Amino acid sequence: MPILNRIADYHAEMTAWRRDFHAHPEIAFEEVRTSGIVAEKLREFGCDEVITGIARTGVVGVIRGQGDTGRAIGLRADIDALPILEQTGLPHASTVPGKMHACGHDGHTTMLLGAAKYLAETRNFAGTVYVIFQPAEESGGGGNVMVQEGLFERFPMERVFGMHNWPGAPEGSFWWREGPIMAATAQIEVTVTGKGAHGAMPHQGNDPVVVAAQIVTALQSIVARNVEPAESGVITIGQIQGGDTWNVIPEEVFLRGTARWFKPEIGDLLEQRFLEITTGIATAFGATAKAVFDRGYPATVNEPESTALSVAAARAIAGEAKVQEMPKPTMGGEDFSFMLNAKAGSYIMLGAGRGPADPQVHHPRYDFNDAVLPIGASYWARLAEQILTKG
Repeated sequence: MPILNRIADYHAEMTAWRRDFHAHPEIAFEEVRTSGIVAEKLREFGCDEVITGIARTGVVGVIRGQGDTGRAIGLRADIDALPILEQTGLPHASTVPGKMHACGHDGHTTMLLGAAKYLAETRNFAGTVYVIFQPAEESGGGGNVMVQEGLFERFPMERVFGMHNWPGAPEGSFWWREGPIMAATAQIEVTVTGKGAHGAMPHQGNDPVVVAAQIVTALQSIVARNVEPAESGVITIGQIQGGDTWNVIPEEVFLRGTARWFKPEIGDLLEQRFLEITTGIATAFGATAKAVFDRGYPATVNEPESTALSVAAARAIAGEAKVQEMPKPTMGGEDFSFMLNAKAGSYIMLGAGRGPADPQVHHPRYDFNDAVLPIGASYWARLAEQILTKG
């Protein structure tokens, strides 16, 4: 595997950076320590400019190559952690209770830092590379905030690229896809209000637990019976809250979950049927339901020409056999979608190894695989050098 030799020499250093980030996680828009270290290192590497404070805790480094061609690309990494209590027991485990890097953004940040160091040292390209360190991917839509604050106006670029580690895929492999690669998301909530009563005298009340149970079951019919089988959609209820004790019918039950889709018309259908079913069932039982369908991130859609450039760089690093087309998109969500809605670009997956029985992302025992750090950094560097070729 032709990892760039200079980047291979950074491996121990990069591992130390990554584990330090892991031990000090910061969640959405609180990444003050993380962004401070990123900015400090970019200056240390010799980046031509380091701009901070974009989307509050975002950082952009500017690296100019040999010759001002007027061409430029952007490379983006997310820097935030998750509100999860870590259970790895590792020496570099989170030192912040209730927060951890459970999605590998510590690795994403480190790989882009490694690439920035290489690109600033070698300048083996013509034009400009913007290294974008984005806050609040997990919640808060930091990618959208960066776009709204003029990311692409302040740093004019032809294309923007993103990458995510993918546990379960072979270590050092790359997975790509034209068109949709990750889903649009919505947070859904339902507050069912009935009438409380003694558990032994249900006829004196109107049980919102029974109504909520009917709603949960009926919501599963939306995708099964309203979405065309060849299309994709998901509605999941992940939280139910109601009642305080075993023998009292509560006044309210609260439901919370998520909806996912790719095509806008499927999202519209999910929203319409969600609202109809929740309010209709509640009315049929003599209760009320306040339903909220709060749209979050749009679908992440890869532009074909940018994807071809991404694939060429991946093959240069991993070899053709280890660069595979994803047979189908994932229902995970990603706020890099906002950047791809505003600028041509592409998003690729980097295989992180380990098996399906091992902890995956968003799991309290997950940890980024440091073996792939130089692979990801080499991909970023080769991508820049291939697109912004000298001469």
